[in-house]
Amino acid sequence: MLVDSFGRKHSYLRISLTERCNLRCQYCMPAEGVELTPSPQLLTHSEIIRLANLFVASGVEKIRLTGGEPTVRKDIRDICMDLSSLKGLKTLAITTNGITLARQLPLLKQCGVTNLNISLDTLVPSKFEFMTRRKGHHKVIKSINSAIDLGYNPVKMCDFVELTREKPINVRFIEFMPFDGNVWNVKKLVPYAEMLDTMTKKFPALKRLHDHPTETAKNFRIDGHAGTASFITSMSEHFCAGCNRLRLLADGNLKVCLFGPSEVSLRDPLRSGAGDDELREIIGAAVKRKKAAHAGMFDIAKTANRPMIHIGG
Repeated sequence: MLVDSFGRKHSYLRISLTERCNLRCQYCMPAEGVELTPSPQLLTHSEIIRLANLFVASGVEKIRLTGGEPTVRKDIRDICMDLSSLKGLKTLAITTNGITLARQLPLLKQCGVTNLNISLDTLVPSKFEFMTRRKGHHKVIKSINSAIDLGYNPVKMCDFVELTREKPINVRFIEFMPFDGNVWNVKKLVPYAEMLDTMTKKFPALKRLHDHPTETAKNFRIDGHAGTASFITSMSEHFCAGCNRLRLLADGNLKVCLFGPSEVSLRDPLRSGAGDDELREIIGAAVKRKKAAHAGMFDIAKTANRPMIHIGG
C-alpha cells in the first residue's frame, strides 16, 4: 500500500503531534498568527498509535514526530513509549526547537526516542529573538549540549559549520521554501550553489559524502571535524526521485508531498468506524496518486498550501 506508481517505497512517516508552538518563527508562522484546529479535531493518542501501527505494518521503518513544537504536547512521552514498541519500527525521531527539550530529553530517551533534529537559526541571542519573536536562545544551546551528553550522535541542527569542529553535530542548511503566510520571495532564497561556494571558500577541506538514495540532504565532512554539514535543496535541486516520505498532520490528514496541496483525511473514516482494511485502501490510493515530482519553486509559490505550522516541520 505504500508503493506509488513510480515504484517509490515509503518507509518514512512524519507525524505532527500538534499545531501549537512556543516560538513564532518568521519563516513558519505569519505575523498575524494562524487559526489553530480545535482540539477535538486533532488526533488523539490512541488514534495516532492505531494509524502509526498500520503504516509500520506496511513497511514504515522510521517515524519522526514534528509539530508545531512536539514537546508542548502533554502526552508526548506516552506517545513515544507506545510508538517505540511497534514491531518493525527501527527509528523514532523528534524535530524540536529545543526550548523545553533539556528537561524532557532524559525521559524521552527512556521512552524510545533514538534521533534528534534541533532547529537553531543563529548563534546570536538578539537575532534569535528577532527571528523567532521570542526569547530562549540559551535554552536551545542547553538542549544541544544535553543531547550530546546523553549520547545522541549526531545531533542534527540548523546552525553554523564551526560547531562541527569539536562536537558530533550535523549542521543543516535548508533553502527557504514557500508556504502560506511566510512571505516567500526568490530574492530571499540563498540557493545551494551559493551556499556551497561560500562554505568551500571558508573550508577548503570540505568533502562530499556518499548519500543514501532516499536522503533529502547533500552531506559533507570537513577533514578534522567531528561533525558534518548538509544542504537541503528543495528549491534549486529537488530530490523527488528518491522520496520515501509521507506526512500525517495533527488533524489526521495524510499528505503525500510537502509541496502538494492535496490531502486526504484518515481521521474522519477512522472516527466513522472504518476497519483497518478500509484505512489501508484510503492510504494506498493516496500514495498511488503521488506525482513524480513537485512543481518548480515559482509554481509552488503560487499554489495554495497550508502554513508550515499546520503541516509540521
